[in-house]
Formats: sequence, structure tokens, C-alpha cells
Amino acid sequence: MDKDKVTGLVLISVLFLVYMFFFAPEPPQQTPPAQTTTAPAQQATPENTALAEPEQVPDSVRQAQLTQRWGEFAAGMQGEAQEVVLENEVVRIALSSQGGTVQSVLLKQYSTFSREPLYLVEEGDAQFSLEAATDRGALNLYDLYYTAEKRNSEAGEQLVFSLSLGNGGQVQHIYTLPADSYQLHYEFKTSGLSNNLSSPTLNYRWQQRLHNLEREMEDSRQRSTIKYYTADEDFEELDKNVSGKEELQIEDAVKWVGFNHRFFTSAIIAEKSFSRGYVATEVPAGDTTFLKHSDIRMQLPDSVALAGGQFTYFFGPNNYYLLNKVADGFGKNVDLGYFILRPINKWLIIPVFHFLEQFISNYGIIILLLVIFIKMLLFPLTYKSYIGMAKMRVLKPQIDELKEKHGEDPMKMQQEQMKMYSQLGINPISGCIPMLLQMPILFAMFYFFPNSIELRQESFLWAEDLSTYDSVLQLPFSIPAYGDHVSLFTLLMTLSTILYTYRNQQMSAAVPGPMKTLSYLMPVTFLFFLNSFPAALTYYYFVSNIVTFAQQDLIKRFVNDDKILQIIERNRLKNKDKKKGGFQARLEQALRASQEAQKNKETAAVKPVKKSKK
Repeated sequence: MDKDKVTGLVLISVLFLVYMFFFAPEPPQQTPPAQTTTAPAQQATPENTALAEPEQVPDSVRQAQLTQRWGEFAAGMQGEAQEVVLENEVVRIALSSQGGTVQSVLLKQYSTFSREPLYLVEEGDAQFSLEAATDRGALNLYDLYYTAEKRNSEAGEQLVFSLSLGNGGQVQHIYTLPADSYQLHYEFKTSGLSNNLSSPTLNYRWQQRLHNLEREMEDSRQRSTIKYYTADEDFEELDKNVSGKEELQIEDAVKWVGFNHRFFTSAIIAEKSFSRGYVATEVPAGDTTFLKHSDIRMQLPDSVALAGGQFTYFFGPNNYYLLNKVADGFGKNVDLGYFILRPINKWLIIPVFHFLEQFISNYGIIILLLVIFIKMLLFPLTYKSYIGMAKMRVLKPQIDELKEKHGEDPMKMQQEQMKMYSQLGINPISGCIPMLLQMPILFAMFYFFPNSIELRQESFLWAEDLSTYDSVLQLPFSIPAYGDHVSLFTLLMTLSTILYTYRNQQMSAAVPGPMKTLSYLMPVTFLFFLNSFPAALTYYYFVSNIVTFAQQDLIKRFVNDDKILQIIERNRLKNKDKKKGGFQARLEQALRASQEAQKNKETAAVKPVKKSKK
């Protein structure tokens, strides 16, 4: 969980507790994947595939030199790189005949925050290697030159990169792009390759520099990382640090692994799990161009070198329903929160939101209807909470009498209060529990809105993009902890929360002065903390407050304080001779014990003064 979310949840929790209490009573030692320690672009040495160009020599002499050095692989050492494009309705993928790998990926239905074409992979920013241990040295199969052939298949547009080895063997990279899909199916086929290898182990590596695609560099950097899913169905991710380096050696078999932006994912899924791996991200000091430099290294099963393997690349948006169809656990690339929060988002919020999307195109209206739906769902709890506060309100005169009588003895005051609650059949926290039960939904929204790609670049009222903050005023300076802009939805949310606090105080028993001040301080804290959060989130909280006011006014029309007082008095007569319940009795006993302990402590502190003899 990133720092901002932790801070937010803590602040929200503190605010609710105040209401409840007062108003509602790099890798380790060398492993196979880590053997590739330099990027493919850095492997141009006489010892590797990408040989440094010597002085001009005849092609026949050059080929003879390569054959002497690399044997059967010399057939792919020379050539001319050719770009070939696979394209459908949603994505354009450029591949190169040198290496037979992906060079760039354009998402056709999305744009960057500055409204430029969105390249999830830009040319020159991604480097791939597939290192094999041959009897003549380490060889990167993605440095070789292949012949390219485009085909049409029932599965979609297909591209085949082929290289014939001198001994009758062959290496092929076959890519298939289905219609209207973000998945690029990749088949690695070999024939006779293992005869030229000293080890059947192949090491795959994918390095990529991640570009900023959103409004805020630091926010995007904090939300970008590497995520992976093991064959044992464990979902893991690197820490989302905004500086320095994070790395992890993976000893478990890996089903899929990928680079995760806030709203987009680039990943590779293996049909047969990778044997082990290593992942790392790094934020170079002072870098204002890229979010992070990322590195994925995976060891392929030995069977891949012998018979080939099936893989799938995914380059696309973090749409929850879309990702769920890609692979097991792939939907977890969308951060829906932890523990109970994820099920709430998965089974309640997302289905309702998706249902409304089918009929309404304006996301501001969708959020409004979502608020109304949630409030209707929680109305029984809201009603119970209001009744609990109403009971405490009608008891205020009696509580004031106790304060006048026992105001100087806090322990006695508490004991008499609990005695009165017991006689009247009132649970002093009855108005708090319903509010507590609503908190998980409130917290779930804290994850849902910031990670919903559906809201990206969707406008509403003055907010140009609901996935980021709504700035109605750009300040010529930056205020610490607040920022250099004014979010109107955050301001409205703060004002409505202050009003909500005031109304609750009017409906509750008297609140001590310092705590009353604290209750107003909390909304101001949210004004600072939420100023840079998505407009959709603060808009939701604002509308939620307004709907709560309407619900309270509606309930008030049907709740009569005099009748509540009559019911309370009837409970007093009914419980007059009734034996106290176990909890109530234990509570009073604990208060008496605490009171006695306090008195003994005070008595022990007073020592008798001895008179001096004259």
C-alpha cells in the first residue's frame, strides 16, 4: 500500500472515530536469469552476437569469419533490419526482423494527458534478449536477422520470423494478433536448435524505460512497478518507491510478469511457467523524462529450447473485466484494495458502475447514481444511527443534571451515566455501530476511483479529467502539503463535511470544547490531503454528504423526540427491578474498580506530616 493511501485511510479512520465517540455516541548471487547482466544494446562485443564492425572486408570473407566463429548460427549474423506492423482496431504493434521482437506499441483508442498518441512501448525504449548457451559461447537469439512473412490466419493477422540454420535446423518467432484484442500471441518454435546448445536453458530478458502518460510525474512514478503471478497463485509486486532501486530474486515458478502503469500494463504470460526470475525497477537520480527503468529476467523451462514454447504479450488498459479474461490473477493488476475492500469493489461497486455505464455516458451522472444506490443500500444503518443519536439528544437534560451533581468526579460521573443507560435500556454506542459498518465502503471508494481507467480523460462540469484533480485556480506558488492549485470539489467536500459535523453536534449531547474544535479541524486536514486526489473521489464524497443531509431531514420528519422519550421512560420502569446484563454489570464493575484504584492512589500520595517536638 503506497504512502498516500495509508495516510488517507488513517485520516478517514480518525475522523470516523471522532464522530463515533462524540457525535454518535539488484539480484543476489548469480542465477540463470541473472547471467544476462547487460542490456542487449550493450552486448556489442567480439564475444557476442552483435559483433563490432571491423574494417571493410568482402562479404564472402566476412561470412567465412562469422561461420568460423559461430558455426551454424552465422546465417543470421548479417542482414538488414526491416520493420513489420501488425495492427487491429485497438493496437498497432511494430516488430523488427532483427531479433524478431517488438519495437513499439501504439494504443489507438487512448492518448497521453497532453493528448498525444499513447505509445505504451516507444521505439528504442524496450530491449529484449533470449540468451542461449551454445558450444561457441553465449548467444542472444534476439540479435539475429530473420526473414519476415505476413500471413492471414483464422486466429488473426500473423507474422512469422524465420531463420534456417546450416545443419537443417530452424528458429521461428510467430506472432498472431487477433481482431479487436490487446493480446499478441507469441510462439517460439525450434528445430534442431538443441544440437547446437551446450545447455538447454534459455534466459529471457525484457528491459524497458517507462514513460509518464499522466498529469503528475511523481504520482505516476509512485503507482508504477513490476507485478507478477506465480504458478502457486500468489500475486506479488515490487515496492512502489519513487527513488532508488527495488529488486527481487524470484525462486518460484512464474506464470506471468509485467510492467504496470497506473492505467496500463505491458506483460508476458507463459503457457508453461517460467522456472524462476529476477525483477528490478530503478529511478535514476534527477531523471525527469522516465518514470522508472525496469528489468525483467526469466529462465525458461528446458523444454522450450528442445521443442519451443507458447507465450502471450499483453499491451493494454487496466480495465478490470478485460484483464480478468487474459490469464489467472491478471485482474489483480487493478488495485482494488486489501482484505475486505477488494471484495466490496469486486462484487458491489464495479458491477453497479459497469451496469450504469451501459445506459449512461456521462460519468458525473454515473457517480451521482452510484452515491444514491449506496446510500439507499445503507439507509437502514443510517436510520439506526440517527435514532441512536436522537435518544442521546433527548437525554441531554438528564446528562446535564449528572454533570452538575458529579462534575468534579469524572469516575463517578461515568458510573452514574452507565447506570442511567442501563435503566433506560440504551446502548450509548448504538448510533456509532451503523457508522462503523459503513466505513469499508467509504474506504473501498478510496481505491476504486483513483484506479478506474473508465474515468480517465472524462470531463464533468469544470473538471476536465475525473481521474485527476480538478484545478479551478492555479496558484503562483506552492503551499506545503496543499500544492499549487485549488480543487473545487475538494473545497466543496470540506465545506459539506464541516456542515455535517455541525449538524451532528446539534443532534448529539454536548461535546467538550477541545473536542469540538478537533472535529472541525479534521475536515480542514482533508482539504490539504485530498487536494491532489482524483476529482471523481472528492466529487463522490461531496455528493455523499449532500445525500446524507437529505436522508437525515427525511428521517427527522418521521421521528418524534417526545415519543422517543416516552419509550425511554417505559424502558426505565420495565428495567427498574431487572437484573443487569452481563456486559452492563461487568462494565459498571470495571468502572467501580477503576474508581477505587484511583482513590487508593490518591490516598497513598497523601502522607501524614509529623509534628516536631518542642
